[in-house]
This record gives sequence, structure tokens and C-alpha cells, in this order.
Amino acid sequence: MTCTPSHSSVSGTTHHPHYYPPPSSSSSKASFKGCCCCLFLLFSFLLLLILAFILVIVLALKPKKPQFDLQQVGVQYVGITPNSAIAAAASSASVSLNIRMVFTAINDNKVGIKYDDSRFTVMYRGIPLGRGIVPGFYQPAHSVRRVETTIVVDRVSLLQADASDLIRDAALNDRVELRVLGDVGAKIRILGLTSPGVQVSVDCTIGISPRKQSVTYKQCGFDGLSV
Repeated sequence: MTCTPSHSSVSGTTHHPHYYPPPSSSSSKASFKGCCCCLFLLFSFLLLLILAFILVIVLALKPKKPQFDLQQVGVQYVGITPNSAIAAAASSASVSLNIRMVFTAINDNKVGIKYDDSRFTVMYRGIPLGRGIVPGFYQPAHSVRRVETTIVVDRVSLLQADASDLIRDAALNDRVELRVLGDVGAKIRILGLTSPGVQVSVDCTIGISPRKQSVTYKQCGFDGLSV
């Protein structure tokens, strides 16, 4: 009897693909927030470090407020013309004036001072007559600098009571009192850094003699200091 060999089935191993879960969105957000928090803390620390460094330098240098004084006043020309046939009854008058002012800036600090453009106004009884400008400049430490400006008043008209007062002051008293007002802005320079601006208001009263074409007296002061 011939036996036919039986075919045995070979069982193979079945391979199933591995499943990788997608990355969690919550963990990504947490990582991003943590990175942002670290950067914020780093920048905050650097900012505090810079502020502490500047504070130490300021306390060591002890900066003082700028000194900006009106040193000299020179009258180059003054003319008062009544616009009426009778000066005593003048209803208006014209004022022409040319004043040269010399200011002295004193820096007693250990660092330099940067001045902004300064504007000054000449007034008579509260009425603006003319303006002058001192250009901005830089002043080194421990130095004195003289700057000047010229205020030109060209036939400014005054009416009624102001004209009568001006003519009386000039003709009878030979004295015209003017007021010079101005703001001086300055900043201290430390290691290339500029401090917040400090503004000093200058208030000066000057008396002018129209006959002598000169200044008879001068009184100045600082009206205030503001930051």
C-alpha cells in the first residue's frame, strides 16, 4: 500500500504594525509656556541688573542741577515812538528794541550735560515783545561756558493804557522795566546714557534807560525746577 504523505500546514508568525499615539497637544503647550516664562524671567533679571547698575552710578556721582544764569545784558538799540501827535494822549506806541543777552552755564558735575534749545521771551507788563533762542549744546564735566542770544523787537505796537505807561516810563522816569522769561532743558549723560530731562524756568527783570541806551539794573532768579 502506497501511503501518500500528508501535507502539514506551516503556521507562520503574523506581524501587526505598531501604533504610536500622536503627541499630546497639552504637553506642547506646557513646554511653550515654560519657555516663555524662562525668557520673561531672564529679561526681567537683566532689566533689574541694568537699573541697579545705573542707580549705583548715580548715587556715586551725585549729579547736581544745572546752573544757567543771565550774566550780562546789553542794549544795542531802544526806540519808542508814539503813534499820535500829542505824546501825552497817545492811544498807541511802537517799540523797537535790540537786546544782547549773555548766559553762563556752569557744570559742577563729574559727567557732561546736554542742553536742549532754550527759548527766551522779552515782555512789557505781560505783553510779549520778542523772542530769542539759544541753540542746544553739550557741556563737559567741570566746565563753564558762555552762550548768547540777541532779541530783536521791530516796531511792536502797544495800545491805549500800555502805550501811555510805556511813554510815561520812558519820557518822565527814563526807565522801562522789562521781564525776560525762558525755559532751559538739560539732560545728564552717563556712560553714553541720557537721563530724563530737567527743566529750569529762568525769570529776570531788567531796567532799561532809553536816553542812555543802556541797562540800569538786573535781577534774576529761578522760577522753578521740574522734571
